[in-house]
Amino acid sequence: MLARRLKTREQFQAMLACASFARTEHFVMHRMVRETSDAPAVPRVLLANDELWFGAMVPKRWARRAVTRNLIKRQIYSIAAQHAPVLPAAAYLVRLRAGFERRQFSSAASDALHAAVRAEIQQLFGKAAQPRKAGA
Repeated sequence: MLARRLKTREQFQAMLACASFARTEHFVMHRMVRETSDAPAVPRVLLANDELWFGAMVPKRWARRAVTRNLIKRQIYSIAAQHAPVLPAAAYLVRLRAGFERRQFSSAASDALHAAVRAEIQQLFGKAAQPRKAGA
């Protein structure tokens, strides 16, 4: 299945309008499933066919240094690609919603920060890969 990236402002705004799907201490995942998305604000390109769409939002407010923001985005897209074969067709947006403590993670490229980010993102995509319950 082909996976594409969210790029336009319209796509990100539509994704943020969806309720959050999963949360961790620092991240939140929004998911837009084709069957349930009939709102007029949804970009048609997201719903054109059964594709996976991924996006990452890492605001400066929560990650001041560019090296940290880039590390987090790379982790999001890397883990998304790993989980793509088992994810249902939908659009997924992972957003950083809280900063990592600088006293605990002094270096933006530290192994500890890398592992912490990876664990939380794995948790989000693990939940997204679980089969949907009937009636949910």
